[in-house]
Amino acid sequence: MGLCMSKNTPMYEDHIRLGGKIVDFAGYNLPVQYSSIIKEHLSVRQDVGLFDVSHMGEILIEGECRKFVNYLVCNDVSTLKIGRIKYSPMLNEEGGIVDDLLIYALSEKKFLLIVNASNREKDYEWILSHKKYRVHISDVGDSYSQIALQGPNSKKHLLKYVDESLLPKKYYSFNENIEILTHKFMVSRNGYTGEDGYEIYGDGDSIRDLFNHLIEDGVAPCGLGCRDTLRLEAGMPLYGHEMSDKISPLDTSLEMFTKLDKEKFIGKSALKSRNKVRVGLKNLDGGIIRENMSVYDGFEKVGCTTSGTYLPSLKGSYAMAIIRKKVAIPGTQLRVKIREKCTPVEIVELPFYKREK
Repeated sequence: MGLCMSKNTPMYEDHIRLGGKIVDFAGYNLPVQYSSIIKEHLSVRQDVGLFDVSHMGEILIEGECRKFVNYLVCNDVSTLKIGRIKYSPMLNEEGGIVDDLLIYALSEKKFLLIVNASNREKDYEWILSHKKYRVHISDVGDSYSQIALQGPNSKKHLLKYVDESLLPKKYYSFNENIEILTHKFMVSRNGYTGEDGYEIYGDGDSIRDLFNHLIEDGVAPCGLGCRDTLRLEAGMPLYGHEMSDKISPLDTSLEMFTKLDKEKFIGKSALKSRNKVRVGLKNLDGGIIRENMSVYDGFEKVGCTTSGTYLPSLKGSYAMAIIRKKVAIPGTQLRVKIREKCTPVEIVELPFYKREK
């Protein structure tokens, strides 16, 4: 029933052909894995992997976009250069996170916001309801499909199709008009895995053509399962886990993306110094730490896990948690309640994994 109700991306038939195990995610039929989550995870860490991320949403802001987006988000885009990207939470009036997004400065009159698939409609309505200045707001998500080529050998595979001089050189930069296989793409250098790589946008037929060429070249197709383990190793927050409309960016250690010295932005007046912080936890015993598990200091509950699983690169059970600041000291031992057993854990620095540059 779920598959019938969900949307297909342009690569849906290819996912089936390649043996992808399809699940419903944010209203789309997407592969959770092809071979195994661990094998796909290690392909990205050691070589290269390819993800279908066409489910992501795109919202175009035209006109006085810089002024409006700077009011809309808590990071500062007042000096964002054309051709560059900035990450930011977008807050509600109470200081909770409506969503986190990427802001592409296409031109002085056009900013493109990349939003989470599950929040696409909600974000669009939120932005419309807070319209300010002379701007035009469009949900352009149906015009874009997207793939993510991630891993230390990602550039090597792209260079088979495009001259290196055309690729974005800096991380969090993009080129809006790159021709590959006679198609036009927007190619950005960024990702959600902790590795170097590229996110590539285009129309459905063009993206599908490039997707299949890369697979034929030996790039490993990867599913949502390893995308989650990769981002968790890299300490990257996920909406609905480390972020929600009840969680402040200050609660989840996103201070560097929250510019309190900006004159005004939605939610600023509600942001106050909090006594919570996001930390990494390493399991010192058996079992797998999952989300929504209570964290204790002695017999006192001090927080809750937000994401957790077995991390293939570290070969162990790890989690992120939001806990009270007073106990958030690396090396401190706490306990996590796994089923009925309190398992010892140690606070460790985030990210758990950091690539060599």
